[in-house]
Amino acid sequence: MSGIQSRLNAISAVTNYSPTAAPLNFAETKPTDLFGCNVFNHKVMKERLPGDAYKSLKKTIEYGEKLDSALADIVANAMKDWAIERGATHFTHVFYPLTGLTAEKHDAFLVPDGNGGALAQFSGQMLIQGEPDASSFPSGGLRTTFEARGYTAWDVTSPAYILENPNGTFLCIPTAFVSWTGEALDKKTPLLRSLQALNKQAKRVLQLFGVETKLPVISYAGPEQEYFLIDRNFVFSRPDLLIAGRTLFGAKPAKGQEFEDQYFGAIPRRVLSFMMEVDRELYKLGVPVKTRHNEVAPGQYEIAPIFEAGNLATDHNQLVMTVLRNVAKRYGMECLLHEKPFAGINGSGKHLNYSLGNAELGSLFDPGETPHENAQFLIFCAAAIRAMHRYGALLRATVATACNDHRLGANEAPPAIMSVYLGAQLTEVFEQIKSGNIKGSKKKDVLTVGVDTLPPLPMDPGDRNRTSPFAFTGNRFEFRAVGSSQSIAGPQVALNTMMTESLDYIASELEKATKGDPEKLNTAVQSLLKKIITEHEAIIFNGDGYSEEWHKEAAKRGLPNLKTTPEALPEITAKPVIELFTKYGVLSEAELHSRQEIYLEQYSKSINTEANLVIRMAKTIIFPAAMRYQGELAATCANLKAIGHDVKMITLEDVTAKLRMMQKSVGDLEDVLEKVPHGDTLKEAKYFCDSVLPAINTVREWADSLEIVVADDLWVLPSYQEMLFIK
Repeated sequence: MSGIQSRLNAISAVTNYSPTAAPLNFAETKPTDLFGCNVFNHKVMKERLPGDAYKSLKKTIEYGEKLDSALADIVANAMKDWAIERGATHFTHVFYPLTGLTAEKHDAFLVPDGNGGALAQFSGQMLIQGEPDASSFPSGGLRTTFEARGYTAWDVTSPAYILENPNGTFLCIPTAFVSWTGEALDKKTPLLRSLQALNKQAKRVLQLFGVETKLPVISYAGPEQEYFLIDRNFVFSRPDLLIAGRTLFGAKPAKGQEFEDQYFGAIPRRVLSFMMEVDRELYKLGVPVKTRHNEVAPGQYEIAPIFEAGNLATDHNQLVMTVLRNVAKRYGMECLLHEKPFAGINGSGKHLNYSLGNAELGSLFDPGETPHENAQFLIFCAAAIRAMHRYGALLRATVATACNDHRLGANEAPPAIMSVYLGAQLTEVFEQIKSGNIKGSKKKDVLTVGVDTLPPLPMDPGDRNRTSPFAFTGNRFEFRAVGSSQSIAGPQVALNTMMTESLDYIASELEKATKGDPEKLNTAVQSLLKKIITEHEAIIFNGDGYSEEWHKEAAKRGLPNLKTTPEALPEITAKPVIELFTKYGVLSEAELHSRQEIYLEQYSKSINTEANLVIRMAKTIIFPAAMRYQGELAATCANLKAIGHDVKMITLEDVTAKLRMMQKSVGDLEDVLEKVPHGDTLKEAKYFCDSVLPAINTVREWADSLEIVVADDLWVLPSYQEMLFIK
């Protein structure tokens, strides 16, 4: 399909589209009735399970008690009947391997009854455990290819749900995925382990303050998901988008995001219809999506949920990405979750809002009205500061991918330097603690707008900082460095384990200082807070994270600046990190090494794929288009010269020169690819970073320079201005 034809098809799709979802009849179905209607939630369990079975299962879910295996058959039977009533013919154990994607294997409920009919079967054993082929998923050396056995294990804390398809439905059961020898082969298992460790240490600290809670202390998450939408016709004409998920060629459009008119603008009609159907599908699945809006870049949007328990929020975010992709296709669009699908304009991230607490305690990061007097809050906040200073490089490594390298450090995402933004109020409080002279804290004020008809607006005691990777935002921290296509499990595992170690340290120090005497607690807390802020204040930075001055200052403070994935990933197996994870039983040394190997391989494979795409597209698409134009120019010049016109050959010479340089750069890229070192994954990744990527960028530079001079009707690839502005 030519670029012009793609453009015409896209225009037709915009002007002639019709919504795929029938409008709701609100007399029959209220919007509130949709929420969770396809989820095997507490309401459904209470209706369908015997009273004792429901109470026992509820204890496991809410209090983290050991699952009674005798319940499995009862739950499985109720779950099967519920699913079949909703048209399900199959069930699947949904799991999250180290590919970062969602995996599933479907099994039928129906089995022959021997009399020409069929019975629906689903036992407790089938609910609790599945057995996918573990050899076909990345294991980083934990398993060899001939050792295939792996198990999926039912995660009772994340509810089962029904996914709908035009041809039926199927039951989805969230699970952990482990090898036959017990190693974690997925994203969920370490997250559940980290939550268990976090709960133990957080409760130690709370007990010192006389706070008791029956519920486990958990992490909460609220991931703000950014994405691009383009007409799907363009994807079929762009091998780079189709295969790599981003454009490897493309000249800057006449208009980008410099007018700042896209952000929070009126949502285009087709896009809004898409968003409404996305919300409807997610409501059915119990995903508490809250906001939707235009983002900064043209063609970019955001969807964000309400806070949830971290494990459930992780599963739900995987569902969000799946639903976004699927629904976009119904509207003739493609949802791009790549971190940088278009050069020169903002990429997409996933801001992970993070806090600790439970339903009884609320957020342990809530400062209240007088944070200087809230010792419990200050202790948990200090734990976060200490954790970031000690293990910030680890947190950076959890978001290191070939895709995310395109945006970290640019003026759209936080820098690769990990730092903590506290804001004016908390910074002042901790400065007072450090000096030993606590006077008070800045209070909320009222914002004066100067318009009598507007109501008074409560003013937060501190501003927000969009350049900080880990910013305090009122009652939580916002980790802004996660890539849009990434699972939020990895950063949460790191944050939970980092916090576990800091809370363990704090509990031990306070226990030692108080020796069981609660009257000594206040003095011990003040002394420990002063010690922590003195030792770890280097991680606190409230200024512009994009500035060159901060990069220089960060180096003086000893903060690492791990700009690329090959620089960051070795942190996963650094000695302090291995000691951290093994101490709390979150990841073994072997599991950590496996993840480093897997992520380095994925990095190299991603860039290798892009390099091969660049070579193929240059030879089969861009060269032919430019040479045709060169031929037309040459013929025109010859004809004019034949009739006596004095022709200047500047344009022809310019195109010819660009063609020659591009041909040379493609040859150079091919030469570079032939010299890739093999055998050492880190050495290979560094080579792709230092040698292959620059060669790719050189080819692109010459190709993009040709795009702006070659005749539009000869340029086959859809342009940036078409993809970004035809909505």
